[in-house]
Amino acid sequence: MSPAAVSEALREVPHSGVTTLLRRVLRGGERVDMLGPLQRMHERYGNAVMHRVGSFRMVNLFGPDANRLVLLDREQIFSARRPWTAIMGRIFPNGLLLRDGEEHKHHRKIMHEAFKRPALRSYGERMNPMIEAGIVDWGDADGRRLAFPLFKELTLDLAASIFVGIDLGPETTRMNRVFEDLVAASMSRIRLPLPGLEFHRGLEGRKVLVRTFRELLARKRSEDGLDMFSRLCRAKTETGERFSDRDVVDHMSFLMMAAHDTTTSTLTSLTYELARHPAWQERIREEARAIGTPWLAFEDLARPVVLGWAMKETLRRYPPLPVIPRVATADFAFEGQRIPAGAMVVIAPIHTHHLPEWWSAPTAWDPERFRPERAEDERHTHCWIPFGGGPHHCLGLRFAELQVKAILHQLVLRYRWSVEPGYRMPVQQAPISKPRDGLPVRFERLA
Repeated sequence: MSPAAVSEALREVPHSGVTTLLRRVLRGGERVDMLGPLQRMHERYGNAVMHRVGSFRMVNLFGPDANRLVLLDREQIFSARRPWTAIMGRIFPNGLLLRDGEEHKHHRKIMHEAFKRPALRSYGERMNPMIEAGIVDWGDADGRRLAFPLFKELTLDLAASIFVGIDLGPETTRMNRVFEDLVAASMSRIRLPLPGLEFHRGLEGRKVLVRTFRELLARKRSEDGLDMFSRLCRAKTETGERFSDRDVVDHMSFLMMAAHDTTTSTLTSLTYELARHPAWQERIREEARAIGTPWLAFEDLARPVVLGWAMKETLRRYPPLPVIPRVATADFAFEGQRIPAGAMVVIAPIHTHHLPEWWSAPTAWDPERFRPERAEDERHTHCWIPFGGGPHHCLGLRFAELQVKAILHQLVLRYRWSVEPGYRMPVQQAPISKPRDGLPVRFERLA
């Protein structure tokens, strides 16, 4: 298809503002508000919008039908490797998200061993006492804390123990900074390895992770450990194929980042909404008391129903990953429009999650929408996609659910928390949804 034909097939956004949008999607750019520009674009131009900068083409596709087309990828024409390698390939090379086709399927199959029920059960058993020790002093003094760094420290300690089988101790603060540098560098606009730039800090942070994991490899391969690192070292297919040392290091680096940051994001946003909605906080507390156990085991995951609705609603309002990019490897059609091979195709969970034709009062935080009687998330198979979908559907979603529910279960049994009257969390939506002020919260011990 010629450039002229493409111009006729798709309505194009004027050149002004395109660079800013590209930076938002690919490099972070203005990271505070991604939803607003996407909503304005969709309202003005419809479900398929092409941007052109020189010979470069990017297409935003909007709505659940677009999500289903791209995520299910039945014709196998949407590459995740190409855009994600451009975005984070030097920081997280060869992670599962950066693989396509049979290679992705092969690695995912081996990695699945670390996320089966026996493994998740073991992770839960190791996680609960660490959660109890990690939150024990949150109500000390007057209980005023910044929730986001508290959750970052807690989830990193959990990831170090459950994923790697080590105790970071005083190293937690430094490793938190390493992960912050890695995520910032993956979305950096200036990709030069010059001291002082965030991209350089990310490259240095990767060296720290690689060195740490390589030093552990020989011991992990020789032991029968229950941590995820050990499980990846032992994992194999039915034909005996295993991960190479490099595979294990690359997968561990990416998994540590993904589990640490996305879970911290969800916990922080959920804590904020429960502080603003004390009646919901109390409902979840009553439910936790009725379960009758201080710790939530893997077998208990389905029991906190109200907490489950609140978690799903939080993931709708604050999806950790606001947009999902692909590169089309062949021409394809969407709603009668032809889109050329080589185009960057972007779908946006954060936009779909706020479409009024699919969600009632979409800007309201309303967990009731996930009750079986309403089931707004079931109106379309792809109107709720915080974990993506299709071949790249998040492999760790059950682990994420376990971690969030286990932490919230203990938190509501120990504390009641609140924010100042009239407070609204200033959200940075990209690259990971998080509060720009750390989320000031007051934790009050329960009698």
